Amino acid sequence: MGKITAEAKKHYFDKVKEYKQVLDTILKREKYLLSLVEKDPATAPYKKLALADENLNLASYYVLLNEISVSLLSIKNENYLNEARKICYKSLIYLEEVVSGYIDVPYSDYKEKCEQIEGFEDAKRYELIKKLGFTIEAVVDGFGANSKWRWSFVELEARFATIAKNMLNMRTLISGMDPRVAGYEARLNHLNLVKESLANAADRYREKYELSTLRLDDFKLAISYLGAARRLFALLGEADNAEMTKKKIEIWSQKMDADDKRLSEKKPSSRGAE
Repeated sequence: MGKITAEAKKHYFDKVKEYKQVLDTILKREKYLLSLVEKDPATAPYKKLALADENLNLASYYVLLNEISVSLLSIKNENYLNEARKICYKSLIYLEEVVSGYIDVPYSDYKEKCEQIEGFEDAKRYELIKKLGFTIEAVVDGFGANSKWRWSFVELEARFATIAKNMLNMRTLISGMDPRVAGYEARLNHLNLVKESLANAADRYREKYELSTLRLDDFKLAISYLGAARRLFALLGEADNAEMTKKKIEIWSQKMDADDKRLSEKKPSSRGAE
């Protein structure tokens, strides 16, 4: 890396100063929205949707600050990226509070929560989910393939898949699959994103299990995401996909049980340890 010129440094710090003013403005809006949540709990779910959106704006500016550092100074600024990473989690938490973080459960388990945002249009749901996914992807790409956060990103991406699923308006999803119904394209795109994200979450947790942790909890989560996908296929009447996913769940479950047995046999007994 060549020497950083005084001009490049000045240009960089001027840009940082400019964007930090924007960050301060967003943080003030967040504080205001939080005060409204406390004052009027009845509208809290809608306010939390706005809070999630504001935090994604915040994260995007931190990603941008890193890109400016790379562009002007040829230095990756992981402090900015780490702030963006933490803010993505914060946005996820707001959304989980609205529609729950349940993975493989019937819609009836979180229906009551979802009914509180019944007026949140399908197109707006898709735009928010798409923005969340794009922001997470930008953070992951910013850190790079060899980041120390590589395996923790599996959880981040999987929780995104859960939220994307739970943000679907299941009550109107089937009737809304008619191309003549307003908002069809957004619903279809959202649904396709959910299918892809659930499959990716299952594969990524399986990969994490195989290549990193060997923790059965990770394998169980992988199977849970397959279960969520199977429920969705069944709801949509996609019998072939539901059956194919069922078989995959059976194969993965057999593999998990075999691994559990093998690992248990390797552990020394308490008597042997004495």
